Parts: sequence; C-alpha cells; structure tokens
Amino acid sequence: MNKRKTEFYVGLFVIIGLLCTGYLFAVLGEISFMKDKRYPVHAFFTSVSGLKTGARIEMAGVEIGTVSNVSIDKERLLAKVDFRIDKNIELSEDIIASVKTSGIIGQKYIDILPGGSDIMLEPGEEILLTESSLDMESLVRKFIFNKDNK
Repeated sequence: MNKRKTEFYVGLFVIIGLLCTGYLFAVLGEISFMKDKRYPVHAFFTSVSGLKTGARIEMAGVEIGTVSNVSIDKERLLAKVDFRIDKNIELSEDIIASVKTSGIIGQKYIDILPGGSDIMLEPGEEILLTESSLDMESLVRKFIFNKDNK
C-alpha cells in the first residue's frame, strides 16, 4: 500500500513539473493561445541606429508595446519601424514617436508622447510625427574637432 502511495505522488509531481515547463515555454517564447493582444502600427525615421527588434515602446515610462521589425523602406529611403501596441492603449493620430536611449550607453527604445486629437490610429496605420535617435559619436566628433580649430 505504501509503494502505491509513493508512486502516485511521484507521478503527480512529474505531471505538475511538465505543466510548469510547458507554461514557461509558452510565456518565454511569447506563444499566444488566444487572440493577439496587440495591434500593429508603423513609423518612418531618418535614423534608428541601435534600435533592435524586441525593443520596448513606452508611454509615460510604462511599457505599452514592442518593436516587431526594423527595416529600410526602398521608396522613401528611410528606416521603417513596425510596432505592436497593447490593444487596451489607444493612440491618437498626432502622437510623437521618439527613439531614446535608456541611460548614457543603454539600449534604445521608442518613447511615445501622447497627442490631443480625438481621431485614433487604426491597426496598420502610420505614426506621422517622429524624432530620430541622437548620434553620440557625431556629437563627440564635432566637439573634439571644433575645439581644435579655436
């Protein structure tokens, strides 16, 4: 009788372990079993140096989405950034998307400044107002060479 009880608890432990492992794979792999909780929008920037796929999108310091793709638009010759924004966040058409750096040499992310328009962006629409990233190398280069010329 005692052996059956031990086997039952071992089997129960294995099943719970497998369920926990499956849950971790689903969460860490961002596998969605239900309908997607985010909608796509995109924007064009003159420079997004250092911005990578998976970077966070913030509004007022709170993460509201992620960057799903960074590519070059061959017609406009600008960087095209595709976003995935949480469905519970509605963005107005006059928001400003800026490429920012967390800290001095931190990772790049997108900061969204809210607008005041009553017209909201629909899934797949374009964010029109953008600010590109600050290129620290060119600023340092200008500072050094302008100092030598004086």
